[in-house]
Amino acid sequence: MSTAATEIPGYVAGTWAIDPVHSEVGFIVRHMMVSKVRGKFEKVEGTFTTGADPLQSTVAATIDTASISTSNSDRDNHVRSEDFLNVEKHPTITFQSTGVRPDGDDFLLDGNLTIREVTRPVTLKLELNGFGPDAYGGTRAGFSAKGEISRSDFGVSFNGAIPGTNGVAVSDKVTLDLEIEGVLQP
Repeated sequence: MSTAATEIPGYVAGTWAIDPVHSEVGFIVRHMMVSKVRGKFEKVEGTFTTGADPLQSTVAATIDTASISTSNSDRDNHVRSEDFLNVEKHPTITFQSTGVRPDGDDFLLDGNLTIREVTRPVTLKLELNGFGPDAYGGTRAGFSAKGEISRSDFGVSFNGAIPGTNGVAVSDKVTLDLEIEGVLQP
């Protein structure tokens, strides 16, 4: 696929505010080595700019770590503690893009992810879902993104060993699963 904006159906260049009501920053971790637990952050804000050349697009986002939700208040409180996110000391997670690359019909979004004041490069597989009008006279854009990180790379190393096995309560690998909707800014 050519990356020329004119070849992306409905492509709109501009600056967009992330719509937190219609966006989800989700994650998946393996629990007790046998199942997967899903969670999300309820509060995300930021902007993205779609460039005249899509490969010049940028993203900057901030996530409120205390807004974590895994549908279990005890687990949420544990993840907020020093064992994991330590939200008292580290109230936000940030992402700042460093580049966009073509990947077949989709794109790869490179950027710097900061968790617990540790910054590491991350690549997300980015799918453009489309551009279009909304019910309020504005314009919306939607993207899906997926990636993986090692939580220990960010200083989140609590494991909770399972007695009698080599297993741990929570996997080191975290799968990121994002659905982002933006509103075109004037």
